[in-house]
Amino acid sequence: MSCMSETANTQQGKVWFITGASFGFGLLLTKYLLELGANVVATARNIADLTDLTTRYPATLDVRTLDVTNSSHIDAAVKDALARFGHVDVLVNNAGYGVMGALEEGTPKEVMPMFQTNVFGLIELTKAFLPQFRARRSGNIVNFSSIGGLIGSAGWGYYNASKFAVEGLSEALYQELKPLGIHVTIIEPGPFRTGFLGRSAKEAGQALPDYAQTAGKAREYNATQAGKQQGDPQKAIEAVVAAVSAPEPPLRLLLGKSALERYRAKLDSVQKEIAAWEATTVGADFPAGQ
Repeated sequence: MSCMSETANTQQGKVWFITGASFGFGLLLTKYLLELGANVVATARNIADLTDLTTRYPATLDVRTLDVTNSSHIDAAVKDALARFGHVDVLVNNAGYGVMGALEEGTPKEVMPMFQTNVFGLIELTKAFLPQFRARRSGNIVNFSSIGGLIGSAGWGYYNASKFAVEGLSEALYQELKPLGIHVTIIEPGPFRTGFLGRSAKEAGQALPDYAQTAGKAREYNATQAGKQQGDPQKAIEAVVAAVSAPEPPLRLLLGKSALERYRAKLDSVQKEIAAWEATTVGADFPAGQ
């Protein structure tokens, strides 16, 4: 039996709840799961792009309007999903976007909505589902982060901060839920052809000349690299489903060669710096025995 068919068999009767399902990873994941026979609650702020799927999969697809920054939307979507399918096996927190620009260039009006979506919306939706996960003593929570949640880059600082937050809270949640039989997996993609550049990456309105060679390069990347990324989004979502379906899902799943190489380079750099400053580090303690 192939890995594909094994994954397909594990999805029969499973219920997935996905945010940001109208395009990119969310839409591809929704389509793939429906093909595998899963039940899917697909949510997005704009559900027009999901109309055709609703017609094709009336028995296994439930489409809901959901803005994760709206508490009443969250309450209604969770209630409706549980009423329709009885439970949810996998929650996928995929909704999110980025704001690029140097730290000095960004304004609260530009960046706070991103944090509300990427961090606080994710938290509130997760909390809304935790009682049913705890009651069932099973399930998976999949939080989409980014290689930008592991490595900070000039021009992406605000986005990095939101995804670093997802990383930290996911690690803590993993420890809290593992004894209850509930798995948490953080997805960390590198560059993929998902529409993130352009559609999901917004630029700060102010662009200061002094940052042209640092943060300004992020703006150039956004303007020129859409559709040229190395990552194949279909392969990425198939990897996500395979990971979630494993007997022991990973806490972290890096996606794409670029993400792997960049993170390994960071780990090497961190190890060298730790070694260089080790004496100073341990010297900050009281002497032994005191």
